[in-house]
Amino acid sequence: QVQFVESGGGLVQPGGSLRLSCAASGIYYSMAWYRQAPGKQRELVASIRSGGSSNYGDSVKGRFTISRDNAKNTVYLQMNSLKPEDTAVYYCNRYPPRDSWGQGTQVTVSS
Repeated sequence: QVQFVESGGGLVQPGGSLRLSCAASGIYYSMAWYRQAPGKQRELVASIRSGGSSNYGDSVKGRFTISRDNAKNTVYLQMNSLKPEDTAVYYCNRYPPRDSWGQGTQVTVSS
C-alpha cells in the first residue's frame, strides 16, 4: 500500500492562500486531494493524471490548482481565494482512493 504524509495546512483569513504538499511512498497514474469538513462526508477536491491533466470539484474550480512532481513522489494543491467553507481536513490518495488514509492536514479559513 502507498502511504501519504500531508502538510502545509494552517489558519488563514478569507481570501488568503495556502499550498498543501503530499509526500507519497509511491506515486501512481492518478492522484487526488480530498477533504472532509466536520459532520460531512469526505469529498473529492481535485485529481491529476501522470501526464498532468486534471479535474476539479465545482466548488474549487478557478481557485485551486493541483500539480505533481513524479520524481519526488509529491502532489501539491495550491489554494487561492480561500473561503470559510473550504475549512476541512485535507487528504491525498490515489483516485479513486484505495489506500489507507494519512493523518491529513487541517485547513481553517476564518477571520
